[in-house]
Amino acid sequence: MHIPLAFFNIGTPELIIILLVGVLLFGRRLPEVGRYLGKGIVEFKKGLRGIEEDIEPPQTAPYSAGSGSPGAAEPPAPPRRISPTAPKFEESAPPVG
Repeated sequence: MHIPLAFFNIGTPELIIILLVGVLLFGRRLPEVGRYLGKGIVEFKKGLRGIEEDIEPPQTAPYSAGSGSPGAAEPPAPPRRISPTAPKFEESAPPVG
C-alpha cells in the first residue's frame, strides 16, 4: 500500500521546516536515526508481506524436494512394480578346523 505525500498536503516549505527540526533535534546522529528508521520500515513491510502471504498464498510453483529452487518441481514418477520374489540368502558352512 503506497500513500502519496499529496495526501498529507506537505509542500516544500513544510519539508524544509521538518528537516531543520530534525537537524536541530538529532544533529550528528541524523544519519544513524535515518538508517534505523529505514531498517524499521523495511522490517515492517516484510511483516506485512508475510501476513498477506498467510492470508493469500503466492501463485508461484512450490519448491521441489531436491533442487531447492522454486518452479523446478518435477511431476511425481508413476509407481513401480516390486518383484514378488523375496531375496534368497544362502548359509555357508562353518570352516572345519
